[in-house]
Amino acid sequence: MPPPARQTRVVSGLDSAPAAAVPGVVPLASMMTAPPSGLRVALIRHPPARIEAGLCYGRLDLGLAPGAAERVTALAAALRAFPARRIWTSPARRCAEPAAMLGAALELAPVADPRLLELDFGAWEGLAWDAVPRAALDRWAADPLGFAPPGGESGAALIARVRGFAATLRARGEDCVVVAHGGPLRLLPALLRGEAPDLLAPAPAQGALTFVEAVAFPGPAPEQA
Repeated sequence: MPPPARQTRVVSGLDSAPAAAVPGVVPLASMMTAPPSGLRVALIRHPPARIEAGLCYGRLDLGLAPGAAERVTALAAALRAFPARRIWTSPARRCAEPAAMLGAALELAPVADPRLLELDFGAWEGLAWDAVPRAALDRWAADPLGFAPPGGESGAALIARVRGFAATLRARGEDCVVVAHGGPLRLLPALLRGEAPDLLAPAPAQGALTFVEAVAFPGPAPEQA
């Protein structure tokens, strides 16, 4: 993930803090008692990956760190009252593995969608952030939308594919669970509400669960799985 920028606390669905602290994130209890105005999406960031701290990783296909199974068990318990009809997941192991565990608990078969993959850091993958040239990081900070690491992906490209995924969910109109990475999850809440995304929005903590009430729209789902 990118170095921290404008980090603020994100309310988790397993957290005792009031969800009103994050615009557009609706607590599960209120979603279960009030008629939905659109569709409801449970967003989960994968638990911590098995990798040394301080390294850059986006497309590196990493397994999960010890303790992940316990976290997924807690997530499954929190989702038992949520009427999900589908689980979507990034194909990366650190998302697909917890999605499979959730699927077994909730009796849903996860669907992998490459649009949920993390940002591709190209030649920076696996490097210590301290080893990335300062000048390159400065160019990235100056142009987070247009800049791409060597052989990697720009912020604009990330937004484009996540926007397509959000359009699919809004067109399908079904309550669902999404297991993904920090990059896509910075963007999805706004996109699901039909708002402009902020590439520098805070990412949820690893292993966090948030609920978003999205805005559905009629018509066929683009790139529907």
